[in-house]
Amino acid sequence: MSNGQAIRGTRIGAASGRHPERGEPVPRQHVKYWCANGHETVRSFALYVEVPQEWDCTCCGWPASPDQDNPPQRQSAKPYKTHLNYVRERRSEEEAEDLLAEALAARAAARGERSFF
Repeated sequence: MSNGQAIRGTRIGAASGRHPERGEPVPRQHVKYWCANGHETVRSFALYVEVPQEWDCTCCGWPASPDQDNPPQRQSAKPYKTHLNYVRERRSEEEAEDLLAEALAARAAARGERSFF
């Protein structure tokens, strides 16, 4: 008879359910990374992989490196640009007004109306 517990036979902090037929875990190395704010991030990698020279800090998101004395500086983030901002970089106000007048005239002609532009 069930007493409402979905997981039976386990407890908090129990050893993992590793089975001997699965083999041993891969040997690991622990690498410490430091950001410009002084935060320390520890990552675990397999021994046979090439360790990255930069990792994002888990506290602030800045880039971090294994060299505690010379952490990388934060790259400046470009501000988000809308489509309209990109259009304004390519066109002047006069060109935009001319294009708008042409588009309105073409729309009016398609409807059979007289254009006032």
